[in-house]
Amino acid sequence: MNNTSQKYAFVGLTSLFFTWGFITVMNDILVNTFQSIFLLSPTQRALVQMSFFGAFFIVSLGYFLISSITGKDPINRIGYNNGMIISLVILAIGCLSFYPAAQFNSYGAFLAALFLLAIGVTLLQICSNPYAAIMGSPDTASSRLNLAQGFNSLGTTIGPIVGTMLIYQVFSNGEQSIESVSQTYVVYGLVFLVLAFVVKLLHLPNYINKEKMPSGFSVLKNRHLVLGILAIFFYVGSEVSIGTWIVEFLKSPEILGAKESEASYFLSFFWGGLMIGRLMAGIAFDGKSMSLTKIFKMWAIAITVLSFIYLATSIKMQNGSFSFVFQNPYNLGLYILMIALSILAFILSKGLPTKSLVIFSIINIGLLSTAMLSKGQLAMWSVLASGLFFSIGWSNIFTLAIKNLGAYTSQGSSLLVMAIVGGAALPWIQSHVIETYNIQTSFIVPIVGLLYIAFYGWEGHKIKS
Repeated sequence: MNNTSQKYAFVGLTSLFFTWGFITVMNDILVNTFQSIFLLSPTQRALVQMSFFGAFFIVSLGYFLISSITGKDPINRIGYNNGMIISLVILAIGCLSFYPAAQFNSYGAFLAALFLLAIGVTLLQICSNPYAAIMGSPDTASSRLNLAQGFNSLGTTIGPIVGTMLIYQVFSNGEQSIESVSQTYVVYGLVFLVLAFVVKLLHLPNYINKEKMPSGFSVLKNRHLVLGILAIFFYVGSEVSIGTWIVEFLKSPEILGAKESEASYFLSFFWGGLMIGRLMAGIAFDGKSMSLTKIFKMWAIAITVLSFIYLATSIKMQNGSFSFVFQNPYNLGLYILMIALSILAFILSKGLPTKSLVIFSIINIGLLSTAMLSKGQLAMWSVLASGLFFSIGWSNIFTLAIKNLGAYTSQGSSLLVMAIVGGAALPWIQSHVIETYNIQTSFIVPIVGLLYIAFYGWEGHKIKS
């Protein structure tokens, strides 16, 4: 495939990364919305993430077992492009299922619809991640995946803003309700059906790996993959844990004492940090040495995205019309300092995915420790800025874990996607810590996950039998 076709395919692929980022972060809003509607405890609210990320485990495990027993890779047989279209249709059906769930007025029915939605997202991840990695030179796979993940983060940044406006304002009278939730997801479902049709029309290159994959579980002989599965488990679990409980954290009188609708807007600074970090990583990991030009481009991206987040979170709907309610820009001072620290971390890592995993994880451990031990603005921005340092985790772990897998690439990808179940497990564990102690103490859970990620970047990624 020539460079023009490759760029064309990559642009189409980024829309899919945006899609699942947008719909995944909506869980953070649902956790708090359902609490108000059904009067749930923290443990019951954690079932939202368990239903969503539990689907990743079940579907990916089934995919792995089918490919292992038959020796045939399902996605490879139908092609990555067709797999992505089917995934989008399933995702749309899951969203549309929120309407009958609302008619039953049942929390369980909503969880079932969310599980179906997550099946589509799971299959989309199994197709799209290796597609981004194999569509060009292996040396720049991490850079490509970071750029694609940057658009995934654009979805996670916009998701809380759009979701909060639709659920709390457009489809309601200032208060969330079952109807406002279902109507929001019906709109999403229709959009995803249109996107499936668009992907069909785009005729993206339908990569098929011609290497024969033996039956059995030989893929598990790859040490760096097995340890990478655990790294993905802890990475996604740690990241989702923070996203899940940020609103609860900001509602605390010791931190911000914000209302739920106000606190939901701040989610965009956390998820937007991932977008900033991933877009900067696309520059830092391009295979060339660090230079002043690179650093300038990274700063330009960071300030542009931060300005976008600041403006987007200032949009409010009042009396049926949109208006800007600007926050005090001086409150962003700590966040800008963290951006400077992230650029320094990229410089110190010398563009190497392995070093960046170690350095970024250590910085995040420091930020979360600060959030546990301090109060007010310092604690708040320490947590929000952690998104900057979670940014490179998925892309770097994924590309390191599937390196040199050959015919086992899709099978290895399914195992890595299966490990996303960490997004169900760690928030659930954290909910118990919250109930037993408090919200600040509970950040010890993602800190443990970050310690393992640092180990994977230091030693676990090395290819050994």
